Amino acid sequence: MSTDDTTIVLTDIKSALQASEKEAQKKPAALLVVGGELNGSLFDLIGSSVSVGRSADNTIPLDFNGISRYHFKLNADGAEYVLEDLGSKNGTFLNNKKVEGTTKLNKGDIIKIGAIALKYLPKGDTERLTYDKLNMEANTDKHTGCFNKGYFNNKINLEVNKSKVTGEPLSLIVFDLDHFKKLNDSFGHDAGDFVLKEMAALIRNNGIRENDIFARYGGEEFVILLPKTNIKQSFEIAERLRKLIETKEFIYDGKRLPVTASIGVADYRQGVLTGTDLFKRADEAVYKSKQGGRNLVNFYRE
Repeated sequence: MSTDDTTIVLTDIKSALQASEKEAQKKPAALLVVGGELNGSLFDLIGSSVSVGRSADNTIPLDFNGISRYHFKLNADGAEYVLEDLGSKNGTFLNNKKVEGTTKLNKGDIIKIGAIALKYLPKGDTERLTYDKLNMEANTDKHTGCFNKGYFNNKINLEVNKSKVTGEPLSLIVFDLDHFKKLNDSFGHDAGDFVLKEMAALIRNNGIRENDIFARYGGEEFVILLPKTNIKQSFEIAERLRKLIETKEFIYDGKRLPVTASIGVADYRQGVLTGTDLFKRADEAVYKSKQGGRNLVNFYRE
C-alpha cells in the first residue's frame, strides 16, 4: 500500500471515530445488563433520580427473585450519578462490595442486585453504540422497521403492570389490513411487501409519539401500545390512522392498490390482569370491525 493510500485509510478511520464520538455524545448515561435473560439490554438514565426495583412504578422495574420492591436509586450529580441502596433485603453490591451510604459511579462499574448485574456507562460513552445496534437488530422487524412481536409482548406486560400500580391510563390499538391475501393473490407478493413497508412508514411518520410502541405482530397485523392514553383519545388516534391508510395512494407497478384497515381499540381497566388480556380485548374489537364491513374502528365492549 502506498503512502497516499495509507493516509486515506487513516483519515477514514479518524473520521469514523469522530462520527462515533459525536453520536455517543447525544446518548445519556445508561445501565447495561450483563448476563442472564436480559443480557445486552440498556436502560437510559434520564432525570435527577432513577429508582430500580421489583415494583412496576420504579424508573427501571426488574421483577426478579432477590430484588426488593425498591432496591436502589441513582441520583444525578452533574453529568455523573451517585448510587444509594434503599434498604434492600439482600443489599446492593458495587464491584462485589456491599454499598453503605452513597457512592459515585465510574465508567465500567458493576452493580449487582440479586442475580442481575448492571454495568454503568457514563454519558457519551461510545461502547453503548454497539449495544444500541444489537438491540435494534434484535427488536426490529427487518422489513417494516417496526418493533417485532417479542419486543411488543415484553412491553405490554410491563405497561399493564405499571398501570396496576400507578392507575395511569393505557390503551392498545390493533389493526389488520383488509383482504390482504386477496391483494397478494391479485398483484403478487412483491406488491404486498411494498404495501406493508409503505403503510408502516406512513403510520410511523404521522402520529406515533416517542413513548408509543408500534410493532408488527405478524403478517398484516400491527399493534400500537399507547401509555398514558385513555380510550377516548386512543379511539380518535385510531380513526385518524384509519383515514390515513384509506386515503394514501399505494401505487405499485403503475397501479393503485386497494388498502384499508380494520381496527380495534381497548384500554386497561377492571378485568385486565395481563398484557394478553388487553391484547385479546383489542383483537375482539378488530373482529367487530371486520363483521361490520371492514375499514372501521371499534372499541372493546364488555
